[in-house]
Amino acid sequence: ADAFSPAELDEQLAKYGCKAPSGEPYGSSFPFNLMFKTSIGPEGTSVGYLRPETAQGLFVNFRRLLDANSQKMPFAAAQIGLGFRNEIAPRSGLLRVREFCMGEIEHFVNPDDKSHPNFSSVADKELVLFGRDDQLGSGKTKTISIGKAVATGLVNNETLGYFMARTQLFMERIGMDPARLRFRQHLTTEMAHYACDCWDLEIQSSYGWVECVGHADRACYDLDVHGKATKTPMVATLKLDEAREVEVAKLKFDRKALGKTFKADQRVVSGALETLAENWTDFEPIATALETEGKATVDGFEIAKAMVSWTKTTKKVHEIKFTPSVIEPSFGMGRILYSLLEHCFYQRDADEQRCVMKFKPAVAPQKCAVLPISSGDEVNAVVDEIAAELMDSDMATRVDKSTASLGRRYARADEIGVPFAVTVDFDTLADGTVTLRERDSTTQIRLPKADVTRVVFDFVHGRLTWEEATAKYPVVQVKED
Repeated sequence: ADAFSPAELDEQLAKYGCKAPSGEPYGSSFPFNLMFKTSIGPEGTSVGYLRPETAQGLFVNFRRLLDANSQKMPFAAAQIGLGFRNEIAPRSGLLRVREFCMGEIEHFVNPDDKSHPNFSSVADKELVLFGRDDQLGSGKTKTISIGKAVATGLVNNETLGYFMARTQLFMERIGMDPARLRFRQHLTTEMAHYACDCWDLEIQSSYGWVECVGHADRACYDLDVHGKATKTPMVATLKLDEAREVEVAKLKFDRKALGKTFKADQRVVSGALETLAENWTDFEPIATALETEGKATVDGFEIAKAMVSWTKTTKKVHEIKFTPSVIEPSFGMGRILYSLLEHCFYQRDADEQRCVMKFKPAVAPQKCAVLPISSGDEVNAVVDEIAAELMDSDMATRVDKSTASLGRRYARADEIGVPFAVTVDFDTLADGTVTLRERDSTTQIRLPKADVTRVVFDFVHGRLTWEEATAKYPVVQVKED
């Protein structure tokens, strides 16, 4: 439907006899603005719009960002914040809403060199790709390394491929099921007119395949538009190791003719022509139009042949100015969070009373539970000591001193995704050791209470695996009933 104009939509609805649930035919289709319109000021006379994406704030600050990076290219900037879209029918929980949190990375790169210095580190990473040809043909996905996808042209360039691979690695690290991740390429009818290539990371959930992260090569469009609107050059500079000869156009203006036609805009017109003249490839279409038709349009101004003359020549340059292209990964935080909750949820032994959230330790809201085996003062004192040490190391900790059975308290921790549980028992008072339980396997090891904070910290930061811990400390059998 995205590919149809309003008139074409009406034609399709009539062709297939589509009607509303009431049985009445649909009315005429019309364009709908997804941007939220609002009034600004005490009298509400100024019209404004809530931002539909966070990216434009980075584009308008491009020159400051380039200065902050010491004028070096390529570079990237990231931002997280709220976006607003006037959805016709919000639904599906966090998946389709009018106000949502999004995070965007804008990676600015030379349009003539979209390689990435770290691409080799991810080139062998295999992704599930659903290219546009497969969508229109076989309907099947392909599992292929990102290096091969870029080499064959399936993915447009290294930088776009690098961010796709890094997104996949991030999703796997936070606990998404790799079998339910895929990248779908935009069809030509879906892509923005300025885009070179677009791939959406889609995550499968109970709502089907849902777009959660967009990866777009937006080319130079955004910076070009902001530069023209503000009359501010949004360009970067590439210094050459050796001087290079380039073809340019040498211009001579008829200032009288320019002034008579464009008046106050005379300098704007001549400046636009001089910018194009810096590269013959850019100026050649203007020259051809002036020669064949006697006129040409530059930045909305119609230039007549009599206003300017030119000669093609060469000059040596030591640096090249260019408008950067932008590679943009855009993350929908609410959709990612919802999908993670679905991927992490399961029922132990198919028992509805034993629900588990298998959060990875790095993303679990609470890292460890500390449980006493009895309500005695001596045992509780050790519980408080261990909990304090864990929290001093910035690890959120759950202490459950209720009278429920130990198994029930383990189950409570499992339900909210706590990955580890320390149990202080009577042996602790005798030899200073405690048990440490891992949520998913429910196996337990016995270790000195002095080691608990370091071991849990290493689990959370990926420095230690449960298999390595069971090889170092003795595994104990504990009944959870």
